[in-house]
Amino acid sequence: MTDPARGALLVVGATSGAGKSTVAAGLCRWFARTGATVAPFKAQNMSNHSAVSVDGGEVGRAQAMQAGAARTDVESAMNPILLKPSSATGSHVVVLGQEVGTTDAPGWGGRADELRPVVLDALRGLRRRFDVVVAEGAGGAAEINLLDRDLVNLPLARAAGLPAVLVVDIEHGGAFAAAHGTIDLLPAELAATVGGIVVNRFRGDPALLDRGLRDLEARTGVPVLGVLSHLGPAPLLGTEDSLDVATPADGSAGSLDPVRVAAVRLPHLANPSDLDPLVAEPDVEVRWVTRPGELADADLIVVPGSRATVADLGWLRRHGLADALVAAARRGTDVIGICAGQQVLGRRITDDVESGAGVVAGLGLLDVETTFEPDKVVRRRTGRTGDGHLPVTGYQIHLGRVRGGEAWLDLDPCDGVLGREPEGARCASGRVRGTSLHGLFDADALRAAILSDVADRRGRTFAAHPAPFAERLDAQHDRLADWLDADLDTDAVRRLAATACAPGSEPGW
Repeated sequence: MTDPARGALLVVGATSGAGKSTVAAGLCRWFARTGATVAPFKAQNMSNHSAVSVDGGEVGRAQAMQAGAARTDVESAMNPILLKPSSATGSHVVVLGQEVGTTDAPGWGGRADELRPVVLDALRGLRRRFDVVVAEGAGGAAEINLLDRDLVNLPLARAAGLPAVLVVDIEHGGAFAAAHGTIDLLPAELAATVGGIVVNRFRGDPALLDRGLRDLEARTGVPVLGVLSHLGPAPLLGTEDSLDVATPADGSAGSLDPVRVAAVRLPHLANPSDLDPLVAEPDVEVRWVTRPGELADADLIVVPGSRATVADLGWLRRHGLADALVAAARRGTDVIGICAGQQVLGRRITDDVESGAGVVAGLGLLDVETTFEPDKVVRRRTGRTGDGHLPVTGYQIHLGRVRGGEAWLDLDPCDGVLGREPEGARCASGRVRGTSLHGLFDADALRAAILSDVADRRGRTFAAHPAPFAERLDAQHDRLADWLDADLDTDAVRRLAATACAPGSEPGW
């Protein structure tokens, strides 16, 4: 193609988990390869897995991954509303990257009405600056009990004048019913926005579906744009749902005696993608654990981030994991705590902000204290290890300020602060460490040094993957674009995107 694509479209799913995030990421890279400038967009995301945008805001992890696929920096406008669940019924509300308060399900309806202009303004601004915007929906597109407050699915398509593509998952059966039922349940004005159906995760000969697909097109009046083959068992790197980590990210076989990493799967887990660079190492075996016995043979234990630090510390104690962690550390097992993970490893937490619990004793593995403060730190950081040898990159998203302990990182000046900033903490032996930096393991040399040291002391075999993690992540985006090229009528998708109304002429809510 010589001319870059133009326009916009919305990718929605018949159900949660249908694969819309993956399809949207693949489309971001596919459109970028036409020479177009491309932006991802998700009007409203509900996730505790977030990233820091180039303008210093907090956005959903999927939009950061999709921005990478689009070959652009992630901006707060690409995810103007982020809901971060803090309990079974409540969420913190982030608008254009900044936390503005809390909400619950009954109160969200009125809040959603107030935020409709924010959504359209953010989308309109992106469309004016980028050739193509690939928007993503959330959950199922036909949640008819929520249509009056839906900012992210087909009501958005109608208000913004966007065509939509409906993704259905065929792996577990019911795809034809899911596609037909979704379109049939919707009010006519919303169903009319659906310009194509994509069948995802098919194993076998797609010709077997021909008769059913023709019937589906006849019944719905919507063309089927492709049948996407199953991508296989390897997890996708950099996504919000980075929890299926049993298989190396590229399916490669590694050492017969790998470094065993146990990552504690906290109930309010945040940013599991911090573990992705470890998953991408063939000589590392990563598993999520929830029981004390699962820590016994670990060479490295990672306590990840959390959106409810004190509550998850209580969960560790109730389930025996706190005692098991302390015992493992005393046996000489390496332990690394990230953000909330560092906080629970310390001596005490004072929290009158997030949980209101006051002073709570930590696990005492690090000589630090954490105090929660009302203003959130959200920023990208760079620096080096304390000895100055290895570069470090990452980002911070936290309310808790950690003080004390022996720092093992040295961060560059940031946000007008003069001088370098000691960061993180470690115990006297160096086997237990903590940091506020998400994305710590993305730094190739640092990751290799940590894993090599653990492997040497534990008698394991480890050789770092020769390709930088960033290159492997970029290769994944190309793989997704190739996947769509092979199985999707991309010319039809390009024509469909071109039918979006011009920015500034949206029908509105």
